[in-house]
Amino acid sequence: MTSTVPNAVQHTDAQPPITMFGPDFPYAYDDFLAHPAGIGQIPATEHGAEVAVIGGGLSGIIAAYELMKMGLKPVVYEADQIGGRLRTVGFEGCDPELTAEMGAMRFPPSSTALQHYIDLVGLETKPFPNPLSPATPSTVVDLKGESHYAETIADLPQVYRDVMDAWNACLEEGADFSDMNRAMRERDIPRIREIWAKLVEKFDNQTFYGFLCDSEAFKSFRHREIFGQVGFGTGGWDTDFPNSILEILRVVYSEADDHHRGIVGGSQQLPLRLWDREPQKIVHWPLGTSLASLHNGEPRPAVTRLNRTAGNKITVTDASGDIRTYRAAIFTAQSWLLLSKIACDDALFPIDHWTAMERTHYMESSKLFVPVDRPFWLDKDEITGRDTMSMTLTDRMTRGTYLLDEGPDKPAVICLSYTWCDDSLKWLPLSPNERMDVMLKSLGEIYPNVDIRKHIIGNPVTVSWENEPYFMGAFKANLPGHYRYQRRLFTHFMQDRLPADKRGVFLAGDDISWTAGWAEGAVQTALNAVWGVMNQFGGATDATNPGPGDVFDEISPVELPED
Repeated sequence: MTSTVPNAVQHTDAQPPITMFGPDFPYAYDDFLAHPAGIGQIPATEHGAEVAVIGGGLSGIIAAYELMKMGLKPVVYEADQIGGRLRTVGFEGCDPELTAEMGAMRFPPSSTALQHYIDLVGLETKPFPNPLSPATPSTVVDLKGESHYAETIADLPQVYRDVMDAWNACLEEGADFSDMNRAMRERDIPRIREIWAKLVEKFDNQTFYGFLCDSEAFKSFRHREIFGQVGFGTGGWDTDFPNSILEILRVVYSEADDHHRGIVGGSQQLPLRLWDREPQKIVHWPLGTSLASLHNGEPRPAVTRLNRTAGNKITVTDASGDIRTYRAAIFTAQSWLLLSKIACDDALFPIDHWTAMERTHYMESSKLFVPVDRPFWLDKDEITGRDTMSMTLTDRMTRGTYLLDEGPDKPAVICLSYTWCDDSLKWLPLSPNERMDVMLKSLGEIYPNVDIRKHIIGNPVTVSWENEPYFMGAFKANLPGHYRYQRRLFTHFMQDRLPADKRGVFLAGDDISWTAGWAEGAVQTALNAVWGVMNQFGGATDATNPGPGDVFDEISPVELPED
């Protein structure tokens, strides 16, 4: 059992693996990437044409990498650092191999398109120590001042198993979980679309919490409260209670919150290695070409203005004052930047798309890490025989505490606190050391005989993504009634549906995807945008490997009425 409250269906090795490819747009991006014909080509007359790529996070770097392979010249703009929310940092004065993941830190095996690029650049992964996962020696659940130590869910009181059963029943009875999970494993697209179409219409206006309350299985407030604080997979989900239940169903159907793995050495290596990678199969450019070499080592600075100019061109002004004009641009940064930090023409997008961006709902998120001399938590208490300290879920300020080590004799890292939404905002006014002091006090109440502070060997590192000027939030999470907005953003790459004077800028990034907050969504939307640019330049995919735009009409997301 891999989570405090696992998904409704337990799977065996004999079953086909699942992929995070639906249910809104069940396209096999992993097969598309693996096909020997490649993902498309453009006419030789277009080779060397420049395309602006705004944002050097994972989505932007993958889009630029694939455009370069096709023979186009991506021009990457990045306001901060390559990686976006794949941000790995070190600790001042400590071993450089000791790192903290300020953004994405755990990835499900169902992120199969992401895994393609992880394998491509030769990165390794290892199991991530989520609550009660096999990679976690022990977990402590501390609610209302009462702590429970567990190595498996069987060690927890019966009420936790009752909550697990209620969640399983709720998913099965309210959301056809087994049927959908089976269809996604078998890539039965007609069945996926049949189930999902009914659920979208039924639940577009429903919150996560309302979905629980409507279930007979969750009629107990106590059970709902425990579920919110302990949750499933990665821990408590009460910060998601106001969000659309459709967002949660996408996570559980695709097993996005299960069996997580971390990238050895840090997730930011992925975009950085792609930036430096010299692909062996490349058109127009000589062997040895990389994104880094096309940019003389550094991306262009932050974009300050986007506007349309004659001939439906896209003109980009950057922070250095440089002005360049392109036939196409891919925008991968968080869409709120188009409303605030970048001066934009209204003519860039149709009004309905501007509305969708304005309505985008971002969740806050904070983390704080400290380096420690060794994984002291593996020491056994002489009286109880238990681990000195455990991965901790609590209703106290810290909420989630993760213990990360590379072996018993090496320095290690503690994520003292990982919080979202209102819990994140509570930390916002505090300095890193003030945050650490409050966290250590809370953990001291759970572990009164453990002196965490004496093991700390460096200053804390912290982030509040809502306070980061080029992010203003951690990730998108649709509220009830937002399905139509998300559909507009996701389908924006199909620009033959748009007026001629609204084409040329392609939206990408995980907030454009149906799986926001997961790197897989960044990859998928990058590939959508690459297909869109290729199509605009008169290119095409191989007939044996149709791209997302080629099959769009067959598997396009459900369209709800606007009236």
